[in-house]
Amino acid sequence: MLYERWLQMARARRSELALLDVHADRAWTFGELERAADLCPPPEAVVFPSGRSAAFLLDVLGAWRHRRVLCPLDAGQAAATTPDLHDDSIHLKLTSASSGTPRLVAFTASQLAADADQIVATMGLRPDWANIGVISLAHSYGFSNLVLPLLLHGIPLILAESNLPEAVRRACAMASAVTLPAVPVLWRSWLEAGAIPPHVRLAISAGAPLPLALEASIFARHGLKVHNFYGATECGGIAYDTTSTPRTREGWVGFPIKGVDLSVADDGCLEIRGASVGLGYLPPDPLHLGHGRYHSHDLVDVSESGVSLLGRASDLINVAGRKVAPEAIERVAIDIPGVAACLVFGVPEDASARNERIVALVAPHPTFVLDLESVRSELLHRLPSWQVPREWKRVAEIPANARGKISRAAWRQRYLAGELA
Repeated sequence: MLYERWLQMARARRSELALLDVHADRAWTFGELERAADLCPPPEAVVFPSGRSAAFLLDVLGAWRHRRVLCPLDAGQAAATTPDLHDDSIHLKLTSASSGTPRLVAFTASQLAADADQIVATMGLRPDWANIGVISLAHSYGFSNLVLPLLLHGIPLILAESNLPEAVRRACAMASAVTLPAVPVLWRSWLEAGAIPPHVRLAISAGAPLPLALEASIFARHGLKVHNFYGATECGGIAYDTTSTPRTREGWVGFPIKGVDLSVADDGCLEIRGASVGLGYLPPDPLHLGHGRYHSHDLVDVSESGVSLLGRASDLINVAGRKVAPEAIERVAIDIPGVAACLVFGVPEDASARNERIVALVAPHPTFVLDLESVRSELLHRLPSWQVPREWKRVAEIPANARGKISRAAWRQRYLAGELA
């Protein structure tokens, strides 16, 4: 299905630009990309494309043509062990592991195509606005926003040499109008470097909600609205901010993607139904994924005014029988002068693990002398006392990974292992 759809589109646009790899200094028309993909069958039953180059796209087309299963990997990521697959499985995704161990998710061809169709229709991706590739092609975000729009919708892809500001400038200069999908940490670095080109027609940010101050700064300096995109590996696109001005509410991520049905389950978590929801986890977990339904771990509010993220159920901290979302504390802490970043989590207070104490990691602005006791005192004025962290750790930075995620579970592990002095 996917290869046949690719052929139909490629042959209709044979002489038009499809792919430009800045690092390799090479371009392909759709006709040239079709001929380059006329390869021998891959010897393996599962193909593991990786990196950010033309080779990734050719591996995808080769797997589609010869009915192999795809499992894209980030650069340096070890190949996943693939258990017995459902007969209809043609694609495997690895979850980001931001909350624990990564899991495999299986997809059919129609589920992948539905995600791409829904994203293109909702975001208004256009063939005359080339996509700039700076994010991972292997991650669900990059695969659905860059790879599938190229191969199924004919939206050209320009692969940047890296995500560094000068490389982004060079890549964007290759077209008169571009779409630039990225993550918050990249938008911040490009803003600080003055590297956001004037001919970006569509700006997208995913991985985590863009901080309100950053979104407003980009709009004020460049007149560019960065649209927040919320999705999940298990189901693809979920919500998208279609508004033309900066958001004013933290955690608000927009309106449901076209073709996606959203509801709030009894436990307060978001449920997603639609044609793009994956077949299931490997090994299966039918309580959370399957039969066109994904029961997420995200606590949300869904109404006519859109979707707001309230936190993750697995991250809730139990303090003497009362629960608090760490994001609620982080949002207040980040507004305190001198706090560049804050990450909050709970750790067991005793062996029973029924009560937790709140731990906060704080990264100060480089030029600011930050007193953690002053931060704690300020929070006491802004939050109920039981929500104020009892333990504070100063760290140099709290970096997001290439997917725009910060692993709360990994930082908690480091703390429990005594790595944070």
